[in-house]
Formats: sequence, structure tokens, C-alpha cells
Amino acid sequence: MKRLTRLRRDESGMTYVFVGLSLMALMSASMLAIDVGMLMTARTQAQNAADAGALAGATALVYDNWDDRTATGPAVTSALSAATSNNVMGAQVSVNSGDVQFSNDPNTGSPDRVKVTVWRAAQRGNPVSTLIARYFGTDTANIGASAMAEAAPANAMTCVKPFTIPDKWIEKQTPPYDATDTYDAYNNKGVPLANPDIYIPAYDANGTPDPSYTGYNNERERGTRLTIRASTGSNIAPSMYFSLAMLDNTGGDDYRWNIANCNTHVYKWGDGLVQEPGDMTGPTAQGVADLIARDPNAYWNASTNGVSNSAFGNHSPRIFPIPLYDPIYYDSGKRNGRTATLKTANWIGFFIEDVAGKDVIGRIIPVAGIRDKNGPAPNAALPKTIRLIQ
Repeated sequence: MKRLTRLRRDESGMTYVFVGLSLMALMSASMLAIDVGMLMTARTQAQNAADAGALAGATALVYDNWDDRTATGPAVTSALSAATSNNVMGAQVSVNSGDVQFSNDPNTGSPDRVKVTVWRAAQRGNPVSTLIARYFGTDTANIGASAMAEAAPANAMTCVKPFTIPDKWIEKQTPPYDATDTYDAYNNKGVPLANPDIYIPAYDANGTPDPSYTGYNNERERGTRLTIRASTGSNIAPSMYFSLAMLDNTGGDDYRWNIANCNTHVYKWGDGLVQEPGDMTGPTAQGVADLIARDPNAYWNASTNGVSNSAFGNHSPRIFPIPLYDPIYYDSGKRNGRTATLKTANWIGFFIEDVAGKDVIGRIIPVAGIRDKNGPAPNAALPKTIRLIQ
């Protein structure tokens, strides 16, 4: 009896019990610290892959083909390529054409959104292996991530070049609209013509996008070849450009630099444009030659209706925005006896091919812009801005 009583009261060996419980707690904490941390890292990496895919898809809509959203089209293939180039825990994500979805902007109805979903999951045959949790019966974990990007209309632009041409109008005097036309709405006495040419700006007087806008559309007119010439008068003609002074940069050297390089000043819709005084034929030719030399092997590919063999991909320095001026605003200045002034109406993307004397030769191509929150609501006919929204 005494022996049983002593054994009942004996506490030797309890240390092992506490050590065992402590080890279980330590293992649980290790699992939480190691596996949860690893899975959080995997989730972040998966999100990076989805973000890259969505942005690549939206970029391809703008630069390659706005309408082709098939499984073999540039938007889908670019999204897949960008997403799979981002590994998750050292292994490639699973993403297929069905994981790339297109949708409309709920406010404008424009089909400008691309959503990409990536997986490392058991149903795709590539789950993430756990380190500690496997000892508790959890060998793998599923990781997924989605991102949405949009190629929405922009209302501001940077890296514009220092020349401007008029925005497009509906030619009524000598239809159809072509490079030989001039904008004519009034006679030389300021009396309205019986059948005036018609220009409707991108925004109405209240700053609301006008769906009747008559101007250029980068996607619709992709590949159109333009030969623009330095203006020698005040006529408003599609093929005539005015040289621009950008900010306080005036003179031939600054003008040439602004052609060959990117002036990062942001121009907004409605901003005034200042003409560069003097003949800029020489600096224009020199600046264009400098610009072409930055990407000399790029060329316009008629079969793809785009730029090929650029060392910069879709971002060749030879692709840039040209500001378009409002022909009504300029014409009003002439008719009212004051110095005619230029106002930004839109921008077109331009791939420069050559320069010959006063002639600058290139192709219209879509170009990305900037979304300015302080400006008017963007009009769908303006260039696009590419951004993540989800």
C-alpha cells in the first residue's frame, strides 16, 4: 500500500510530458511560421504573374490588335506569355486561354478590360508543396490569383513631338476628306458658307464627351500613311504642320532635341500650343534623322499593319504622339483679326519612316496616353491609358 501511495505521489517523469507538449506546440508554431509565410510569398508571386498577364493583354489590345480576342490573338497570347514568365515558388503557373477574359467598362460600355487568372492548384496538377504541414496530413496547398487591367481612354499625353496638324473634319466643299483639302467654314469676309466643312470636337462646351466627334481615331486609321509638310501660311490643311515651341524651349537646337528625345511635359486636352518662330526645316530634318538612328532597323510591316524589327518592341522611340489642333478655334482666331492660336484637340500615334526636306513621312499607329483626374472625362476616341484596376 505504501508503495502504491508513493508511486501515486511521485512526480518524476512529468518533465517528459511537458517536453512532449512543448514540442508539439513548437511544431505547430513552426508550421504556422514557415508554411504560412511560404504560402503568403506564393500568393504574392501569383499576384505578380496575374498582374503581368493582365497588363500584357491590355497592352496588346492597344498596340497590336484591338479586335482580335481569340485564343491565338495577340491579346491572349501576350497575356499567357507574360503570366507564365513569372514563377511561383520556383515553378510555372498554370494559365490557359480560358483564364484570359475580356469585359466592358461598366461606365462607358467600352470593351477595354482584360482579366487574367493564374493557378498553382491540385486541379491543375501543380499545387504548392508544404514543408511542415505535411507531417500533419496537409501535403499541398492551392494558390490562385486574378488581376484586371484596362486600356481606357486617356485625356493627357507626354513625349509629344514639336509639330501639330489639324484634327480631322467632315469635308463638305470637295469630298471626300483627303490631304489636298482645306478647312473652310467661312468666306474671307467671315460669312458662313452655305455648305461649310464640319468639325465636332471630342468634348462639348460643358466638357462632356461628344459621341459625334469627327476627328482621328488611332485604331480605325491604323496604318494610314501621312506625309506632312511644314506650313508656309495660315491655311488649315491635313498635310500641313506647324512647328511648336515646347514650354520655354525655343530655337533650332531645342526644337531638334525635342524631336529626337522625349520631352516629359504633360499636355492636356484643351491646352494651348505655341508656334515656333522661324523656318525649322533644317532642325526638323536633323531631329528626325537623330530619332530614326535610335532604332534604325525598325520598319512598317504591311502584312501585320504594325512595326517590326524594333529593338524596343512596342515602345520604339520612333513611335510618338503628335498633338492635333482644333481647326475651329484656329480659324476663329484668323477671322477675328487676331493672331491665330492653336489648342490641343487630340493626339495621334505616329511611326516615323523618313524625312525628305520639309516632308515628314510616317504611319498612324495607336499610342498610350495618361489619365488626368483633373481633366474632362476621357472620350473613347482619344488614345488609351493602360493600368491595373483590380
